[in-house]
Amino acid sequence: MKNYKKNRQVVSNLLIEDFAAEGKCIGRLDGAVVFVEGNAAPGDVVDVEILAFKKKKFYEARVIKTLSFSDKRAEPFCDYFGTCGGCKWQHIGYDEQLHFKWKQVNDHLERIAKVKLPIIEPILPSKGTTYYRNKLEYTFSNLRWFTLDEINSGTELERNALGFHIPKRFDRILDIDKCYLQPDPSNEIRNRLRDFCLQEGYRFYDQKHNVGFLRNLILRTANTGDVMVIVQFAEPNQEDIDTVMAFLAETFPQITSLQYIINTKGNDSYYDQTAILYAGKPYIEERMEDLIFRVGPKSFYQTNSDQAYELYKVARDFAQLTGNEHVYDLYTGTGTIANFVARQAKAVVGVEYVADAIEDAKVNSEINGIQNTRFYAGDMKNVLNEEFVLQNGHPDVVITDPPRAGMDEPVVRTLLTMEPTKIVYVSCNSATQARDLAWLDEKYEVTKVRPVDMFPHTHHVENVVVLQKK
Repeated sequence: MKNYKKNRQVVSNLLIEDFAAEGKCIGRLDGAVVFVEGNAAPGDVVDVEILAFKKKKFYEARVIKTLSFSDKRAEPFCDYFGTCGGCKWQHIGYDEQLHFKWKQVNDHLERIAKVKLPIIEPILPSKGTTYYRNKLEYTFSNLRWFTLDEINSGTELERNALGFHIPKRFDRILDIDKCYLQPDPSNEIRNRLRDFCLQEGYRFYDQKHNVGFLRNLILRTANTGDVMVIVQFAEPNQEDIDTVMAFLAETFPQITSLQYIINTKGNDSYYDQTAILYAGKPYIEERMEDLIFRVGPKSFYQTNSDQAYELYKVARDFAQLTGNEHVYDLYTGTGTIANFVARQAKAVVGVEYVADAIEDAKVNSEINGIQNTRFYAGDMKNVLNEEFVLQNGHPDVVITDPPRAGMDEPVVRTLLTMEPTKIVYVSCNSATQARDLAWLDEKYEVTKVRPVDMFPHTHHVENVVVLQKK
Protein backbone atom coordinates (compact mmCIF):
# COMPACT_ATOMS: atom_id res chain seq x y z
CA MET A 1 0.00 0.00 0.00
CA LYS A 2 1.31 3.45 -0.93
CA ASN A 3 0.32 6.84 0.36
CA TYR A 4 1.77 10.32 0.32
CA LYS A 5 2.46 12.57 3.30
CA LYS A 6 3.84 16.04 2.57
CA ASN A 7 5.27 14.84 -0.76
CA ARG A 8 6.80 11.77 0.88
CA GLN A 9 6.05 8.35 -0.56
CA VAL A 10 5.42 5.94 2.30
CA VAL A 11 5.05 2.20 1.82
CA SER A 12 3.23 0.31 4.57
CA ASN A 13 3.47 -3.35 5.58
CA LEU A 14 6.68 -4.11 3.72
CA LEU A 15 8.09 -7.53 4.58
CA ILE A 16 11.85 -7.53 5.08
CA GLU A 17 13.01 -10.67 3.30
CA ASP A 18 16.78 -10.78 3.71
CA PHE A 19 19.99 -8.84 4.10
CA ALA A 20 21.64 -7.19 1.11
CA ALA A 21 25.09 -5.77 0.48
CA GLU A 22 26.64 -3.30 2.93
CA GLY A 23 24.31 -4.42 5.72
CA LYS A 24 21.12 -3.10 4.12
CA CYS A 25 17.94 -5.16 4.02
CA ILE A 26 15.68 -5.97 1.09
CA GLY A 27 11.96 -6.19 0.51
CA ARG A 28 9.83 -6.17 -2.66
CA LEU A 29 7.36 -3.66 -4.04
CA ASP A 30 5.43 -4.28 -7.26
CA GLY A 31 8.05 -6.82 -8.30
CA ALA A 32 10.97 -4.42 -7.73
CA VAL A 33 13.58 -4.79 -5.01
CA VAL A 34 13.54 -2.27 -2.16
CA PHE A 35 16.89 -1.67 -0.43
CA VAL A 36 16.10 -0.62 3.13
CA GLU A 37 18.31 1.33 5.54
CA GLY A 38 17.80 1.57 9.27
CA ASN A 39 16.78 -0.69 12.12
CA ALA A 40 15.40 -3.65 10.22
CA ALA A 41 15.86 -7.41 10.33
CA PRO A 42 14.76 -10.23 8.02
CA GLY A 43 11.24 -11.18 9.09
CA ASP A 44 10.25 -7.67 10.22
CA VAL A 45 7.17 -5.98 8.78
CA VAL A 46 7.80 -2.25 8.46
CA ASP A 47 6.65 1.06 7.06
CA VAL A 48 9.31 2.74 4.95
CA GLU A 49 9.86 6.08 3.30
CA ILE A 50 11.03 5.87 -0.32
CA LEU A 51 14.22 7.88 -0.78
CA ALA A 52 15.02 7.11 -4.41
CA PHE A 53 13.62 5.19 -7.37
CA LYS A 54 16.03 3.89 -10.01
CA LYS A 55 14.40 3.47 -13.42
CA LYS A 56 11.82 0.94 -12.26
CA LYS A 57 14.62 -1.43 -11.25
CA PHE A 58 14.85 -0.85 -7.52
CA TYR A 59 13.94 1.51 -4.70
CA GLU A 60 16.00 2.93 -1.85
CA ALA A 61 14.13 3.42 1.42
CA ARG A 62 14.49 3.88 5.16
CA VAL A 63 12.48 2.43 8.04
CA ILE A 64 10.09 4.85 9.73
CA LYS A 65 8.04 2.36 11.78
CA THR A 66 8.25 -1.33 12.70
CA LEU A 67 4.86 -3.06 12.76
CA SER A 68 6.04 -6.52 13.82
CA PHE A 69 9.42 -7.85 14.87
CA SER A 70 11.35 -10.83 13.52
CA ASP A 71 12.28 -13.77 15.74
CA LYS A 72 15.85 -13.31 14.46
CA ARG A 73 16.22 -10.20 16.59
CA ALA A 74 18.30 -9.71 19.73
CA GLU A 75 18.25 -6.93 22.30
CA PRO A 76 20.92 -4.30 21.47
CA PHE A 77 23.37 -3.90 24.35
CA CYS A 78 24.64 -0.39 23.54
CA ASP A 79 22.79 2.83 24.38
CA TYR A 80 23.98 4.36 21.11
CA PHE A 81 22.59 1.66 18.83
CA GLY A 82 20.69 3.24 15.95
CA THR A 83 22.47 6.58 16.35
CA CYS A 84 26.13 5.62 16.20
CA GLY A 85 27.27 4.34 12.83
CA GLY A 86 29.03 1.25 14.25
CA CYS A 87 27.81 -2.21 15.29
CA LYS A 88 24.73 -1.97 13.05
CA TRP A 89 23.81 -5.65 13.58
CA GLN A 90 23.50 -5.55 17.36
CA HIS A 91 19.78 -6.20 16.95
CA ILE A 92 20.49 -9.54 15.22
CA GLY A 93 21.39 -12.67 17.19
CA TYR A 94 25.03 -13.64 16.68
CA ASP A 95 24.22 -17.05 15.20
CA GLU A 96 21.98 -15.31 12.68
CA GLN A 97 24.74 -12.83 11.87
CA LEU A 98 27.07 -15.71 11.07
CA HIS A 99 24.40 -17.35 8.92
CA PHE A 100 23.86 -14.19 6.86
CA LYS A 101 27.61 -13.62 6.44
CA TRP A 102 28.09 -17.18 5.19
CA LYS A 103 25.20 -16.65 2.76
CA GLN A 104 26.78 -13.43 1.54
CA VAL A 105 30.05 -15.20 0.71
CA ASN A 106 28.20 -18.08 -0.94
CA ASP A 107 26.06 -15.68 -2.99
CA HIS A 108 29.03 -13.62 -4.18
CA LEU A 109 31.05 -16.64 -5.23
CA GLU A 110 28.13 -18.30 -7.02
CA ARG A 111 26.60 -15.19 -8.63
CA ILE A 112 29.74 -13.18 -9.51
CA ALA A 113 32.55 -15.73 -9.87
CA LYS A 114 30.37 -18.37 -11.55
CA VAL A 115 33.10 -20.98 -11.17
CA LYS A 116 32.98 -24.53 -9.90
CA LEU A 117 33.03 -24.42 -6.10
CA PRO A 118 33.60 -26.93 -3.32
CA ILE A 119 31.24 -27.01 -0.35
CA ILE A 120 31.92 -23.77 1.52
CA GLU A 121 33.13 -24.56 5.02
CA PRO A 122 31.25 -23.19 8.08
CA ILE A 123 32.15 -19.64 9.02
CA LEU A 124 34.68 -19.38 11.85
CA PRO A 125 33.03 -17.31 14.61
CA SER A 126 34.83 -14.70 16.66
CA LYS A 127 35.58 -15.82 20.21
CA GLY A 128 34.85 -12.32 21.48
CA THR A 129 31.83 -10.36 20.26
CA THR A 130 32.49 -7.27 22.41
CA TYR A 131 35.72 -5.50 23.36
CA TYR A 132 37.48 -7.16 20.44
CA ARG A 133 39.03 -4.16 18.67
CA ASN A 134 42.61 -3.07 19.33
CA LYS A 135 42.22 0.36 17.75
CA LEU A 136 39.64 3.15 17.88
CA GLU A 137 39.70 6.75 16.73
CA TYR A 138 37.63 9.49 18.36
CA THR A 139 36.98 13.06 17.23
CA PHE A 140 36.91 16.20 19.37
CA SER A 141 34.15 18.56 18.24
CA ASN A 142 32.23 21.65 19.33
CA LEU A 143 29.32 20.43 17.19
CA ARG A 144 27.85 17.70 19.34
CA TRP A 145 24.95 15.62 18.06
CA PHE A 146 21.98 15.71 20.42
CA THR A 147 19.50 12.84 20.62
CA LEU A 148 15.75 13.56 20.84
CA ASP A 149 15.78 12.49 24.49
CA GLU A 150 18.52 15.03 25.23
CA ILE A 151 16.73 17.78 23.33
CA ASN A 152 13.46 17.06 25.14
CA SER A 153 15.12 16.85 28.57
CA GLY A 154 14.91 20.59 29.13
CA THR A 155 18.39 20.69 30.66
CA GLU A 156 21.34 22.76 29.49
CA LEU A 157 23.55 20.55 27.32
CA GLU A 158 27.32 20.56 26.83
CA ARG A 159 28.01 21.38 23.18
CA ASN A 160 31.50 19.84 23.06
CA ALA A 161 31.94 16.15 22.37
CA LEU A 162 34.57 13.45 22.07
CA GLY A 163 33.21 10.52 20.12
CA PHE A 164 32.19 9.16 16.72
CA HIS A 165 30.94 10.85 13.57
CA ILE A 166 27.21 10.57 12.94
CA PRO A 167 26.65 8.63 9.67
CA LYS A 168 26.57 10.95 6.65
CA ARG A 169 27.32 13.99 8.85
CA PHE A 170 31.00 14.93 8.79
CA ASP A 171 30.32 17.89 11.08
CA ARG A 172 28.39 16.20 13.91
CA ILE A 173 29.95 14.08 16.65
CA LEU A 174 28.11 11.73 19.01
CA ASP A 175 29.61 12.04 22.48
CA ILE A 176 30.50 8.58 23.80
CA ASP A 177 30.46 7.55 27.46
CA LYS A 178 30.87 3.79 27.02
CA CYS A 179 31.89 1.91 23.89
CA TYR A 180 31.77 -1.89 23.84
CA LEU A 181 34.36 -2.26 21.09
CA GLN A 182 37.72 -1.78 22.83
CA PRO A 183 38.88 -3.20 26.18
CA ASP A 184 40.02 -1.21 29.23
CA PRO A 185 41.46 1.29 29.74
CA SER A 186 40.00 2.71 26.51
CA ASN A 187 36.76 4.12 27.92
CA GLU A 188 38.38 5.62 31.01
CA ILE A 189 41.16 7.32 29.02
CA ARG A 190 38.67 8.90 26.62
CA ASN A 191 36.25 10.07 29.32
CA ARG A 192 38.84 11.48 31.70
CA LEU A 193 40.69 13.24 28.88
CA ARG A 194 37.45 14.84 27.67
CA ASP A 195 36.54 15.99 31.19
CA PHE A 196 40.02 17.41 31.80
CA CYS A 197 39.97 19.35 28.52
CA LEU A 198 36.51 20.74 29.28
CA GLN A 199 37.69 21.78 32.75
CA GLU A 200 40.73 23.53 31.29
CA GLY A 201 38.61 25.32 28.69
CA TYR A 202 40.47 24.06 25.63
CA ARG A 203 38.73 24.58 22.31
CA PHE A 204 37.30 21.43 20.73
CA TYR A 205 37.64 21.34 16.95
CA ASP A 206 35.04 22.90 14.65
CA GLN A 207 34.73 20.63 11.61
CA LYS A 208 32.84 23.25 9.60
CA HIS A 209 35.36 26.06 9.97
CA ASN A 210 38.53 24.02 10.64
CA VAL A 211 39.45 25.84 13.83
CA GLY A 212 40.14 24.66 17.36
CA PHE A 213 42.89 23.11 19.46
CA LEU A 214 41.86 19.49 20.17
CA ARG A 215 41.27 17.41 17.06
CA ASN A 216 41.51 13.64 17.37
CA LEU A 217 42.29 10.80 19.79
CA ILE A 218 43.67 7.40 18.71
CA LEU A 219 43.73 4.52 21.21
CA ARG A 220 45.55 1.25 20.51
CA THR A 221 45.51 -1.66 22.95
CA ALA A 222 47.63 -4.78 22.40
CA ASN A 223 47.19 -8.37 23.56
CA THR A 224 50.52 -8.00 25.41
CA GLY A 225 49.00 -5.32 27.65
CA ASP A 226 50.69 -2.43 25.83
CA VAL A 227 48.64 0.73 25.36
CA MET A 228 49.30 3.48 22.80
CA VAL A 229 47.61 6.89 22.98
CA ILE A 230 47.99 9.48 20.24
CA VAL A 231 46.45 12.94 20.56
CA GLN A 232 46.08 15.05 17.45
CA PHE A 233 46.22 18.83 17.92
CA ALA A 234 45.25 21.40 15.30
CA GLU A 235 47.25 24.27 16.81
CA PRO A 236 50.99 24.28 17.69
CA ASN A 237 50.47 25.66 21.20
CA GLN A 238 53.27 23.74 22.91
CA GLU A 239 52.47 24.85 26.44
CA ASP A 240 48.89 23.56 26.22
CA ILE A 241 50.03 20.42 24.40
CA ASP A 242 52.47 19.65 27.21
CA THR A 243 49.72 20.18 29.79
CA VAL A 244 47.41 17.68 28.06
CA MET A 245 50.15 15.11 27.56
CA ALA A 246 51.37 15.47 31.16
CA PHE A 247 47.82 14.86 32.39
CA LEU A 248 47.64 11.60 30.41
CA ALA A 249 51.09 10.45 31.52
CA GLU A 250 50.39 11.10 35.21
CA THR A 251 46.80 9.79 35.23
CA PHE A 252 47.44 6.63 33.22
CA PRO A 253 50.84 5.10 34.00
CA GLN A 254 49.74 1.99 32.07
CA ILE A 255 50.18 3.90 28.79
CA THR A 256 53.34 2.43 27.29
CA SER A 257 53.49 4.69 24.21
CA LEU A 258 52.26 8.28 24.50
CA GLN A 259 52.50 10.38 21.36
CA TYR A 260 51.01 13.45 19.73
CA ILE A 261 50.62 14.92 16.26
CA ILE A 262 50.28 18.57 15.28
CA ASN A 263 48.03 18.63 12.23
CA THR A 264 47.01 22.00 10.79
CA LYS A 265 45.62 20.57 7.52
CA GLY A 266 42.01 20.79 6.45
CA ASN A 267 41.46 17.10 7.27
CA ASP A 268 42.49 14.91 10.19
CA SER A 269 44.25 12.14 8.24
CA TYR A 270 47.65 11.79 9.85
CA TYR A 271 49.65 9.32 7.76
CA ASP A 272 51.57 12.21 6.19
CA GLN A 273 52.18 13.84 9.59
CA THR A 274 54.96 13.37 12.15
CA ALA A 275 54.11 11.52 15.36
CA ILE A 276 56.08 12.97 18.28
CA LEU A 277 56.91 10.66 21.18
CA TYR A 278 56.09 12.25 24.55
CA ALA A 279 56.68 9.25 26.84
CA GLY A 280 57.37 5.53 26.64
CA LYS A 281 58.28 3.53 23.54
CA PRO A 282 57.57 4.64 19.94
CA TYR A 283 55.60 1.43 19.38
CA ILE A 284 53.50 -1.22 21.08
CA GLU A 285 53.85 -4.97 20.60
CA GLU A 286 51.33 -7.62 19.62
CA ARG A 287 52.01 -11.32 20.15
CA MET A 288 50.98 -14.14 17.82
CA GLU A 289 52.20 -17.60 18.89
CA ASP A 290 55.87 -16.97 19.73
CA LEU A 291 56.13 -14.02 17.34
CA ILE A 292 56.22 -10.37 18.34
CA PHE A 293 54.92 -7.69 15.98
CA ARG A 294 55.79 -4.05 16.55
CA VAL A 295 52.96 -1.63 15.85
CA GLY A 296 53.82 2.04 15.38
CA PRO A 297 51.43 5.00 15.32
CA LYS A 298 50.86 4.60 11.58
CA SER A 299 51.27 0.82 11.29
CA PHE A 300 48.47 -1.36 9.97
CA TYR A 301 47.58 -4.32 12.14
CA GLN A 302 44.35 -6.32 11.99
CA THR A 303 42.02 -4.61 14.46
CA ASN A 304 40.79 -7.88 16.00
CA SER A 305 44.03 -9.39 17.30
CA ASP A 306 42.63 -12.71 18.52
CA GLN A 307 40.66 -13.35 15.35
CA ALA A 308 43.54 -12.23 13.14
CA TYR A 309 45.45 -15.18 14.60
CA GLU A 310 42.60 -17.51 13.64
CA LEU A 311 42.43 -16.01 10.14
CA TYR A 312 46.15 -16.42 9.57
CA LYS A 313 46.03 -19.99 10.87
CA VAL A 314 43.38 -20.77 8.25
CA ALA A 315 45.55 -19.22 5.54
CA ARG A 316 48.65 -21.10 6.75
CA ASP A 317 46.76 -24.40 6.97
CA PHE A 318 45.34 -23.88 3.48
CA ALA A 319 48.85 -23.22 2.11
CA GLN A 320 50.03 -26.66 3.37
CA LEU A 321 53.68 -25.59 3.47
CA THR A 322 56.32 -28.29 3.93
CA GLY A 323 59.42 -26.11 4.33
CA ASN A 324 60.52 -26.38 0.70
CA GLU A 325 58.32 -23.72 -0.90
CA HIS A 326 59.08 -20.26 -2.23
CA VAL A 327 56.16 -18.11 -1.09
CA TYR A 328 55.10 -14.71 -2.40
CA ASP A 329 53.01 -12.66 0.04
CA LEU A 330 51.24 -9.96 -1.97
CA TYR A 331 49.89 -6.83 -0.26
CA THR A 332 51.99 -7.88 2.72
CA GLY A 333 51.43 -4.69 4.73
CA THR A 334 53.74 -4.85 7.75
CA GLY A 335 54.63 -8.45 6.91
CA THR A 336 52.34 -10.12 9.42
CA ILE A 337 51.35 -13.06 7.22
CA ALA A 338 54.83 -13.30 5.66
CA ASN A 339 56.50 -13.64 9.05
CA PHE A 340 53.72 -15.88 10.36
CA VAL A 341 54.36 -18.50 7.64
CA ALA A 342 58.13 -17.99 7.20
CA ARG A 343 59.21 -20.84 9.47
CA GLN A 344 57.17 -23.29 7.41
CA ALA A 345 58.62 -22.11 4.08
CA LYS A 346 62.00 -22.07 2.36
CA ALA A 347 61.71 -18.35 1.52
CA VAL A 348 59.01 -15.68 1.67
CA VAL A 349 58.92 -12.56 -0.50
CA GLY A 350 56.56 -9.77 0.55
CA VAL A 351 55.39 -6.96 -1.72
CA GLU A 352 53.50 -3.86 -0.59
CA TYR A 353 52.74 -0.42 -2.02
CA VAL A 354 53.37 1.53 1.22
CA ALA A 355 57.11 1.98 1.78
CA ASP A 356 56.78 2.66 5.53
CA ALA A 357 54.91 -0.62 5.97
CA ILE A 358 57.74 -2.49 4.28
CA GLU A 359 60.22 -1.01 6.75
CA ASP A 360 57.95 -2.29 9.57
CA ALA A 361 57.89 -5.71 7.93
CA LYS A 362 61.70 -5.85 7.88
CA VAL A 363 61.84 -4.89 11.56
CA ASN A 364 59.31 -7.59 12.43
CA SER A 365 61.49 -10.19 10.73
CA GLU A 366 64.59 -8.92 12.49
CA ILE A 367 63.19 -8.90 16.04
CA ASN A 368 61.85 -12.43 15.58
CA GLY A 369 65.11 -13.79 14.18
CA ILE A 370 63.53 -14.61 10.82
CA GLN A 371 66.13 -14.63 8.06
CA ASN A 372 64.32 -16.14 5.08
CA THR A 373 62.12 -13.13 4.22
CA ARG A 374 62.64 -10.32 1.71
CA PHE A 375 60.38 -7.31 1.31
CA TYR A 376 59.85 -4.89 -1.57
CA ALA A 377 57.88 -1.65 -1.82
CA GLY A 378 56.14 -0.57 -5.01
CA ASP A 379 53.02 -0.77 -7.13
CA MET A 380 52.16 -4.45 -7.37
CA LYS A 381 51.48 -4.44 -11.11
CA ASN A 382 54.89 -2.82 -11.73
CA VAL A 383 56.95 -4.84 -9.25
CA LEU A 384 55.77 -8.29 -10.32
CA ASN A 385 57.53 -8.96 -13.58
CA GLU A 386 59.87 -11.51 -15.16
CA GLU A 387 62.99 -9.84 -13.76
CA PHE A 388 61.50 -9.88 -10.24
CA VAL A 389 60.79 -13.62 -10.50
CA LEU A 390 64.32 -14.31 -11.78
CA GLN A 391 65.76 -12.38 -8.84
CA ASN A 392 63.54 -13.89 -6.12
CA GLY A 393 62.72 -17.36 -7.41
CA HIS A 394 59.59 -18.76 -8.95
CA PRO A 395 56.73 -18.87 -6.37
CA ASP A 396 55.34 -22.26 -5.50
CA VAL A 397 52.64 -20.65 -3.36
CA VAL A 398 51.21 -17.14 -3.53
CA ILE A 399 49.31 -15.70 -0.57
CA THR A 400 47.42 -12.54 -1.46
CA ASP A 401 45.49 -10.27 0.90
CA PRO A 402 44.48 -7.21 -1.15
CA PRO A 403 42.41 -4.20 -0.03
CA ARG A 404 38.61 -4.12 -0.49
CA ALA A 405 38.96 -3.24 -4.17
CA GLY A 406 40.60 -6.61 -4.81
CA MET A 407 43.54 -7.21 -7.13
CA ASP A 408 44.13 -5.10 -10.22
CA GLU A 409 43.53 -7.08 -13.40
CA PRO A 410 47.22 -6.71 -14.46
CA VAL A 411 48.22 -8.39 -11.16
CA VAL A 412 45.85 -11.27 -11.88
CA ARG A 413 47.29 -11.58 -15.39
CA THR A 414 50.80 -11.70 -13.90
CA LEU A 415 49.74 -14.51 -11.56
CA LEU A 416 48.36 -16.42 -14.55
CA THR A 417 51.71 -15.95 -16.27
CA MET A 418 53.79 -16.97 -13.22
CA GLU A 419 51.62 -20.07 -12.65
CA PRO A 420 52.29 -20.81 -8.97
CA THR A 421 51.05 -24.24 -7.95
CA LYS A 422 48.71 -22.76 -5.35
CA ILE A 423 47.16 -19.39 -4.53
CA VAL A 424 45.71 -18.64 -1.08
CA TYR A 425 43.43 -15.63 -1.46
CA VAL A 426 42.48 -13.78 1.75
CA SER A 427 39.80 -11.15 1.21
CA CYS A 428 37.82 -8.59 3.20
CA ASN A 429 35.37 -8.22 0.30
CA SER A 430 34.04 -11.44 -1.17
CA ALA A 431 32.41 -9.56 -4.09
CA THR A 432 35.72 -8.31 -5.51
CA GLN A 433 37.31 -11.62 -4.56
CA ALA A 434 34.66 -13.38 -6.66
CA ARG A 435 35.46 -11.14 -9.64
CA ASP A 436 39.15 -12.09 -9.33
CA LEU A 437 38.29 -15.78 -9.06
CA ALA A 438 36.46 -15.53 -12.38
CA TRP A 439 39.63 -14.16 -13.98
CA LEU A 440 41.80 -16.84 -12.36
CA ASP A 441 39.47 -19.61 -13.52
CA GLU A 442 41.43 -19.63 -16.76
CA LYS A 443 44.12 -21.75 -15.08
CA TYR A 444 42.96 -22.40 -11.50
CA GLU A 445 40.17 -24.20 -9.70
CA VAL A 446 38.82 -23.34 -6.27
CA THR A 447 39.40 -26.23 -3.86
CA LYS A 448 38.63 -24.74 -0.43
CA VAL A 449 36.61 -21.82 0.94
CA ARG A 450 36.39 -20.69 4.60
CA PRO A 451 34.74 -17.46 5.78
CA VAL A 452 36.06 -15.95 9.02
CA ASP A 453 34.15 -13.45 11.15
CA MET A 454 36.47 -10.65 12.22
CA PHE A 455 33.90 -7.98 13.07
CA PRO A 456 30.84 -9.12 15.08
CA HIS A 457 27.73 -6.95 14.87
CA THR A 458 28.73 -5.65 11.43
CA HIS A 459 28.08 -6.98 7.92
CA HIS A 460 31.83 -7.33 7.22
CA VAL A 461 33.32 -10.79 6.72
CA GLU A 462 36.74 -12.12 5.72
CA ASN A 463 37.01 -15.05 3.34
CA VAL A 464 39.89 -17.41 2.54
CA VAL A 465 39.98 -19.31 -0.76
CA VAL A 466 42.46 -21.88 -2.06
CA LEU A 467 43.09 -22.04 -5.80
CA GLN A 468 44.96 -25.03 -7.22
CA LYS A 469 46.56 -25.00 -10.65
CA LYS A 470 44.53 -27.10 -13.06
